[in-house]
Amino acid sequence: MNRLAGATSPYLQQHADNPVDWWPWGPEAFEEAKRRDVPVLLSVGYSACHWCHVMAHESFEDGPTAEFLNAHFVSVKVDREERPDVDAVYMEAVQAATGQGGWPMTVFLTPDAEPFYFGTYFPPEPRHGMPSFRQVLQGVRQAWADRRGEVAEVAGRIVRDLAGREIAHGGGGVPGPAELGQALLGLTREYDPQRGGFGGAPKFPPSMALEFLLRHHARTGAEGALQMARDTCERMARGGIYDQLGGGFARYSVDRDWVVPHFEKMLYDNALLCRVYAHLWRSTGSERARRVALETADFMVRELRTAEGGFASALDADSDDGMGRHIEGAYYVWTPAQLAEVLGPEDAGLAARYFGVTEEGTFEHGASVLQLPQRDEVFDAERIASVKERLLAARAGRPAPGRDDKVVAAWNGLAVAALAETGAYFERPDLVEAAVAAADLLVRLHLDEQARLTRTSRDGRAGANAGVLEDYADVAEGFLALASVTGEGVWLDFAGLLLDHVLTRFADASGALYDTAADAERLIRRPQDPTDNAAPSGWTAAAGALLSYAAHTGSEAHRTAAERALGVVKALGPRVPRFIGWGLASAEALLDGPREVAVVGPALDDPATRGLHRTALLGTAPGAVVAAGAVGGDEFPLLADRPLVGGVATAYVCRNFTCDAPTTDPERLRAALGG
Repeated sequence: MNRLAGATSPYLQQHADNPVDWWPWGPEAFEEAKRRDVPVLLSVGYSACHWCHVMAHESFEDGPTAEFLNAHFVSVKVDREERPDVDAVYMEAVQAATGQGGWPMTVFLTPDAEPFYFGTYFPPEPRHGMPSFRQVLQGVRQAWADRRGEVAEVAGRIVRDLAGREIAHGGGGVPGPAELGQALLGLTREYDPQRGGFGGAPKFPPSMALEFLLRHHARTGAEGALQMARDTCERMARGGIYDQLGGGFARYSVDRDWVVPHFEKMLYDNALLCRVYAHLWRSTGSERARRVALETADFMVRELRTAEGGFASALDADSDDGMGRHIEGAYYVWTPAQLAEVLGPEDAGLAARYFGVTEEGTFEHGASVLQLPQRDEVFDAERIASVKERLLAARAGRPAPGRDDKVVAAWNGLAVAALAETGAYFERPDLVEAAVAAADLLVRLHLDEQARLTRTSRDGRAGANAGVLEDYADVAEGFLALASVTGEGVWLDFAGLLLDHVLTRFADASGALYDTAADAERLIRRPQDPTDNAAPSGWTAAAGALLSYAAHTGSEAHRTAAERALGVVKALGPRVPRFIGWGLASAEALLDGPREVAVVGPALDDPATRGLHRTALLGTAPGAVVAAGAVGGDEFPLLADRPLVGGVATAYVCRNFTCDAPTTDPERLRAALGG
């Protein structure tokens, strides 16, 4: 038994029975390496990572390989979802040295934590030009023994190079219409008009770029922006990347047509996409967007919600195929014979046509991923609903994919925002209640007396790792959305506490932001990355949350910090718009004001007040903030000195220090907010 059995990370616990003598990340491991005068093997992955499982089975469960590792290395296992700072620093080194990166990440370090040799997955035998893992281990051991000076020189050079990569905050002011227009043009150039989305295979759901496109259309009326967002959402919703039976999205598509996904389902993807589809419905009234938003919300609540009220990180790509083989996609794919077994021959034929299931298959071994191909045939809706219900019930009897049930603060913040807004838009109070329960858990378990966040928890037990910038920013974003939806000002107060930490512990004098706090554990470099990848970067998420909080409160300090942070969007938006979508969306809010909406009434549950409140939430003005409450209430600063007009519920809309005339008419409010 190694040292991982007591870890809160399911990924680390998956390795607790390995013959490798694993250590968790910490000073004790490096002290042991110094004592023994051996290098450190750093292995970084996450529980839903297919190739992490493959390498574990091939190498870390292999007795002779483990014996060699234990004799010549100190082996450290890291869950990248628990320690994104460690992952970011060494991934930057891997990418700089090799031109590519990914997981599992395999890095060899000196006992001073300086990297000198890099890779990702290594096979058990040489293949496709890759050395075997044993060959790599032998080569590193030999270099450490015979060429120590060369190793030290390489490590020192890498650390110096990383130290020189500090990112300027952008300078030159905030992004304006010209930069956002250039970003739109850049996205248009990379757009795939036949299939939707951007670039080639593998194709990732571009949730943050879609949010920018929707906001840009709302601000400027640019039809091309709306068309790209609408068509991409349509193609993804029809593709295999979307679970046609159970709702929710897989991580990415291995092909350009969205047909075959990499099957793991991540909380952050589904939270972001749920919100995008809800916002698409708000802009267009699309029935498909409404259905996908609600199905994705229901998937999160049904399959990712934990007993404590939070949301689990992910579902694995792999599961048992019923014959003892643990393979990717087994839970989700179908053959014609499997359809017939569940549905009978007639309905099986219907299902095959409807879902694109063929004898050849679209996946492996003649199986097909369910999708919705464009067909001329008109299908009977009741019959299709019956088919889906029976297939979903049959699928529930298959061995389910594993669930990584640790609660990550940042991703739960994204889920809170998505569920709160989706519940409000579609009058589903159960979804709002789920958002409130997750927010309560974050406050109760992840937040200490100084409003410092813990990154993860599991089974009601807080983890040991400090929150990083994305945790503070995304949780604040969730609380701000919840405040607007519920009319409960306490969520605005909690958001303010978190954003004060951003100002004091994550920002420097120039306005640049760091991924770790000034008082966090010192790594070989303080990580700092403003680009949006799988989820909003901490930098851009903080900019958006700071801007919303400033609109709610009038705080000049938070507004200034948001504008300084968005300087990097001015620099990067026109050049790499696909990778700074959340920053561009936040810049759209900045250019629009953002608008500040106060709704006051005799009481929050007064029908006229509820009507104005709902109209305000459905407005498409980018980044508009909404405060709703009883007249004379002190829940929100925006409600101060807002009297009723004619004794009935009244809405006030302001931006850039100028207010429209108050209105009691929902239609006038809708027009004022672009709804």
